[in-house]
Amino acid sequence: MDLIPLNLIGILAFTGAGIYAIGDMLLLAAKVSLGDYPKLKPFAQLLSGSEKMLVLSPIRLMWGALIGVFMTPLILLGFWQTYQGLSNVNVWVALAVFGLFGCATIIGTFVHGSFYYLGEYIHALNDVHEDSQAIIAGMIERHKKVLIATYAPLLSFIVIASILFSILVASGKTAFPVWMTGVTPLTMTFVWLLVKRILPNFVRERTEGAGFNIAYMAFFACTTISLWK
Repeated sequence: MDLIPLNLIGILAFTGAGIYAIGDMLLLAAKVSLGDYPKLKPFAQLLSGSEKMLVLSPIRLMWGALIGVFMTPLILLGFWQTYQGLSNVNVWVALAVFGLFGCATIIGTFVHGSFYYLGEYIHALNDVHEDSQAIIAGMIERHKKVLIATYAPLLSFIVIASILFSILVASGKTAFPVWMTGVTPLTMTFVWLLVKRILPNFVRERTEGAGFNIAYMAFFACTTISLWK
């Protein structure tokens, strides 16, 4: 297997995940006090923290969404690199890993982009007259149901694909070293959640919402380094 192209693909995937993470931060890294927006107080339970998007401009929301959408092909390339590293042992299981990660990535693009519309709804909820707020609140409620419906398969696919990846790597028959058994998007997400707790508050606030893609950055860095020859 010629691994030189895979090195370049890994670098592109790492870069794509990093830019995707910036998109996450543009969409979600904000802080606001609901007390400053009395028209939103009756909807505190519905908003459940998403009112912070009110301080983000429509232009910022738009670019935050688009950046992630445009970076999706690079994430898919990264999982193709992963498949190439696995395919020596069991091509069908390796294809399943690629397919599950790929499906999660595609669904995740929809989820990511839809936060733009959530932000617009929240702006509208605060801007319209109180008599019209119930209409916007209904839109937000339906939007959140769609997000829940898409998060469920997304997370399931990542969990299953990560487990399969670890099983294949643990066999010692793939192009990955055995230490990569413990390095998956799932485990890297947990590592990030632990590391995040000890980081300064301003770092935690500025990386809000970017956990998945920071985990992908760590994963693609490790896959690229471990395949580098």
